[in-house]
Amino acid sequence: MQYMGKSAKYNRRMTDSHIPKQRVHEWPVRVYYEDTDAAGVVYYANYLRFCERARTEWLRALNFHQQQLMRDEGLAFVVTRVEADYLKGAELDDALTVCSTIDSIGRVSLCFKQRIMRDQQTLFVASVTIACVDWARRRPARLPEKLKNLLEPPE
Repeated sequence: MQYMGKSAKYNRRMTDSHIPKQRVHEWPVRVYYEDTDAAGVVYYANYLRFCERARTEWLRALNFHQQQLMRDEGLAFVVTRVEADYLKGAELDDALTVCSTIDSIGRVSLCFKQRIMRDQQTLFVASVTIACVDWARRRPARLPEKLKNLLEPPE
């Protein structure tokens, strides 16, 4: 699957075959009436909701649960940056796929590249940075090693 976006940050080629398997996640989503605006296309903010759900489901598929992380370690994830391009509109009843990859892993943050596809057509692309936060102090915290190990490519 090839991906070429229109903004400068997306102009480098990204193919799923070049990304280690645990660093790729696909999540299906169906467009419901509640997702659309008055024109019958997906409301712009809902693409971000679809991406959020895909990231959460990826962690869940890796047996990494955010509620448990909060309860046991007092850590939470927050979105600190989003860059998005809306390329084409999705419509009621479309079957979409949210494709998520890890672009980078830092000490306290992860950067995801996400795209929403209808069949082989890219409708939306985003770069989303999330940070790990010590919730009681509301300060950045190191990413849990377990998560880094699950997401980093094997050497």
